[in-house]
Amino acid sequence: MGFPTGPLIATLAIQSLATMAAYSFPAAAPAIAHDLQVPGTLVGFFVAAVYGVGIVSALLSPGFIRRHGAVRASQVVLLATLAMLLTCAMGSIASVAIGAALLGLAYGATAPASTHLLVPRTPPGIMNFVMGIRQIGVPLGGVLAGLVMAPLTVRLGWRTALLCQTVPVLILLLLMQIPRARWDSDRDTTHAIFRAGLLAPFALLRESPAMRRLALTSFAYTSLQLCFTTFMTVHLTSKAGFDLVRAGQALALFQISAVLTRPIWGWLADKVMAANKLLALQGVVSCTTAVLTGQFGADWPPLAVLAICAVAGATASGFTGLAYAEWARLGGARRTEATGLGTAIMFAGVMLIPPAFSVTVTLLGDYGVAYAAVGGLAAISGLLLVGGGRKSD
Repeated sequence: MGFPTGPLIATLAIQSLATMAAYSFPAAAPAIAHDLQVPGTLVGFFVAAVYGVGIVSALLSPGFIRRHGAVRASQVVLLATLAMLLTCAMGSIASVAIGAALLGLAYGATAPASTHLLVPRTPPGIMNFVMGIRQIGVPLGGVLAGLVMAPLTVRLGWRTALLCQTVPVLILLLLMQIPRARWDSDRDTTHAIFRAGLLAPFALLRESPAMRRLALTSFAYTSLQLCFTTFMTVHLTSKAGFDLVRAGQALALFQISAVLTRPIWGWLADKVMAANKLLALQGVVSCTTAVLTGQFGADWPPLAVLAICAVAGATASGFTGLAYAEWARLGGARRTEATGLGTAIMFAGVMLIPPAFSVTVTLLGDYGVAYAAVGGLAAISGLLLVGGGRKSD
């Protein structure tokens, strides 16, 4: 068993393009909000809609993957991404809401499909490292959204900027057909997709205290990650004196930091320290960055703002490779189902917390309390994770 180069590149590209589409709205939030005449902080509801609907696809996708294969599931993700971009580019509040739902209908399948492809093809001694590389697709998509979407929005408008993304999505959708027969050779065409039911994966939580701890951590960490990525451009332009392009660059730095560190965290978990201890460390540090971020103002030196964004990216956004590797490890033979469950729990955090964050900021007119609350939840859950140890897994 060698390094899974082909499946890793494919799953990384799919995740990157789907995430870029979803994060295009936070990246261009001020322009979109102005055009649609809504408050910029309400962009959190777009992201919440994608991930909220994505909970269903995360829970049902393991059955679809077993019947049709992980490649076919990945193609469905790309098709949904294409539909979202075309629909949202119509440029109304209704079309944006429909587009978010369309993307969510398949977005939850990205991680289970990747796990299904990668785990059987990856040596155990590099599992965290490989999953860390795969998971850079999320921040990489954010980097692309921050660096590409913001400048294109300034030059061409946000609708045209969305349409520009359809070209690589369509190309990748067609290219994935090439390895389909070989990579989906384990599919069972007689398997009933809905046989187990939507709530069946939650039985795993009753069976494993380690999974319950991991579920709480996954919920809290993803909540904080999405608060950073969803509100950063609005926060920096409204409170720290950044223009849209500079705010987009700060968001890109947050994502670049996660891109660079996720494989490093994975390597450390494979070679140096248990994954649960590394996850706990990430929770404490990300909490600190959240508290500092809530205090950003026009009097802050730009370099200090960027440094905090980089550390936040390495921790609040750097954890998911470790988390998904842990879900797969704890799931054992049911790893695809466990990963789907983990995805659903992470998406629940995204659905519930960013809208609450948005309401808090709107009511108080300040980001400090909101960031401190979400950061505190991350720190507490991380400490509980390491407190539970690993022997009871």
